[in-house]
Parts: sequence; structure tokens; C-alpha cells
Amino acid sequence: MIKAETALPKDQRIDFVSVVTRNNTHVPISKAFLEAGINVVCDKPVAISFAEAKKLREVVRKTGKVFALTHNYTGYPMVKEAREMVATGKLGRILKVVVEYPQGYAITAMQNKADGKISNWRMDPSISGVSNCMGDIGTHAENLARFITGLEIEEICADLSTYIPGRKLDDDGNCLLRFKGGAKGLLFASQIANGDENNINIRVYGTKCSIEWHQEDPNELIVKEVNQPRTVLRRGNSYLSAITQKYSRTPFGHPEAFIEAFANVYMAAAEAIADEVSGRKLKKTYDFPTIDDGVVGMAFIETAVKSSQKGAKWLKFPAI
Repeated sequence: MIKAETALPKDQRIDFVSVVTRNNTHVPISKAFLEAGINVVCDKPVAISFAEAKKLREVVRKTGKVFALTHNYTGYPMVKEAREMVATGKLGRILKVVVEYPQGYAITAMQNKADGKISNWRMDPSISGVSNCMGDIGTHAENLARFITGLEIEEICADLSTYIPGRKLDDDGNCLLRFKGGAKGLLFASQIANGDENNINIRVYGTKCSIEWHQEDPNELIVKEVNQPRTVLRRGNSYLSAITQKYSRTPFGHPEAFIEAFANVYMAAAEAIADEVSGRKLKKTYDFPTIDDGVVGMAFIETAVKSSQKGAKWLKFPAI
């Protein structure tokens, strides 16, 4: 594909490529396209190791090409509203972050029920990396917490488990988090949470108020304050911030969700790609996850695994 594209006149080549392959191929494919002068939108996790992710970051920086990572939960309008509330100080100082991603689909493997979806490549360390559950969905929870709060993890204490017999990688995990600046956190991810579907959710507790968002009810953001009734903010209304309204497509009352969130990541990446292919200087920030988010995600995965292997010992987050 690269050979065919680079043989074309420059104005006829594709502007970017989407990499939606298995984890162990993300870096070699992305690297090849970047070095060929083609921008990349890549699935997460970005690599199969922290070291590999850092090498890809060097390629992104050297080529100057756009690299977007599809942590799609950052694309939900009410997630952007949550981030805006934190950034403008409406929550006050952040005290605690609780983020969860329970799924229950893998429980069938413990019930002797045939399910082809369970015996997949994510359980193969040579393809998936050092983690299944934390690498697949725990990294989404970490990224969501970081995106909304802007907090960086300082230390992790993790306890990962493999409940499904014969599997080499985790299918459940619990993490205690210490953030830079003093906030504390809990992160729970599971694929054996019987009865749960795709229930990623987050609660951020501040000194002024708290917020709560649930992916399975994504058009609402709950605002909580002591001795006050709860307020529910709803997507599509004019009282929301400008950034939230920018990424809303339909009027209030018409649900927007998973596919639109991906579209919002692509739309933001397209703004950067349009600048790049037009020869304009790239801005310092665009509203999509970058290679830096991918590097942090891999650091989170490996630190959580190492902590668990050491008996749930507190470990420092590595330098990024």
C-alpha cells in the first residue's frame, strides 16, 4: 500500500491511514506510514510495550506527521464538558477520582458455554502484550481519568487476576492510584463482571462539587454538591460550553453515542491533517489523543502488571 501510494503524485496520495490491526502490528505499520510521509490514526493501545511506544514517539516527532490515537471516550460531548468544568475550576481542588470499566462477556468461559469471542488474540502475550484486561479496557479508564482531570499518575498499587482457567493474561484488575498534587484514585476494570455490558463510568470529587458520567447513558453529566439537589446537564443544550457544543451533532433529546465519539476523534484529527497537508504549521494542541497519550497508556499497563507481580506493591510511575 505504501509503495503504491508513494508512486503517485503527492497531491493524489491519501492524507492519512487508519491502523485498526492487532496490538503487535500497530508500531511497525504506523512507523512505516509515518516515514513514508503519511499521517496516521491508530487504535489503542499504541504498542505492546512501553519501550516500543517511546520509539514510535521518536518517529512521530522526527517526521512531524499527525498521529492520532482512538481513545474514543474522549470524543463524547459530555466528557468534554466534564473536562471543561475541571479546567475552569468549577470542582475546586480534585480530591478523589473513581473510574470503572466492568464488562461481563468473558464470564461464559467459566460457565462451560461455547463462545468464540472469548478465545481471541487478546489473551496471547505475543500479540496483545503483557496484559489483556488492563491493556484492553483498563487503559481506556486511565485515559478517561487523565483526559477529564488533567492529573498525572505518580504511583500505582495494582492487583490483577486471571479467573478464566488456562489463560496467561489478566481478565480482572483493581488499582489504587496516587496522583501528582495529592489526589487519590481507584481504577477497576474487569471482563468477568457478570451481567455488565460496557459500563465505563467515572466520578470526580472536588472541594466545590463533584461530577459523574456513565458511558451507557452518555448524554448526561451529573453534578453533585453537598446539601444541594443533583443537577443533570444534558447534551445539545445552549447552557453547555462552546467546546461541548462544537462536538454535538444533533439537537437535544436526540441521543449521540459511541460511533459519534469516534467521529469526533477523527474530526479533530482531520483539523490537524488538513493543516499538515496544506503546509500550515501544526498547532501545539488539537482535541484528540496523541502519541503522548499512547506512551502514558503503555506506562500505566506495564506499571500495573509489575505492581501486581510484586504482590500489589506501590510502584512509582515511570518518567514519560
